[in-house]
Amino acid sequence: MKYCDECGNQLIFKENGQDSMVPYCPHCETFKFPMFNSAISAIVFNPTKDKILLIQQYGHVDNILIAGYINKGENAKEALIREIQEEVGLNVGFYQYNDNEYFKKTNTLIHNYVVIVESEDFVLSEEVDQAK
Repeated sequence: MKYCDECGNQLIFKENGQDSMVPYCPHCETFKFPMFNSAISAIVFNPTKDKILLIQQYGHVDNILIAGYINKGENAKEALIREIQEEVGLNVGFYQYNDNEYFKKTNTLIHNYVVIVESEDFVLSEEVDQAK
């Protein structure tokens, strides 16, 4: 980050206690900590836990996990439940946090969950080309 996201002025580095040297906007008089996106991904099991749901999206042939960005004002749990409902119309019966990983290409911290849905009767949204 080289410029202030609020006023556009060039940032300088300034001492900030334990955080050491942090980008600072002298015009706004605020520290500018690095920002990144947050998202969820889900390993979705059927109720008997013997199948995992994989989807294909946006014309790609790769089978992937259900995933999506966490919206402003939303926590990870809300995003998890919303994304599964939006993409395949399934209700979450159980979920557990699994792990997280930073994805440099999109500057995103992805939180992964293990999920058991209440049914196998998925209904695809326009966001999903295929699921199996």
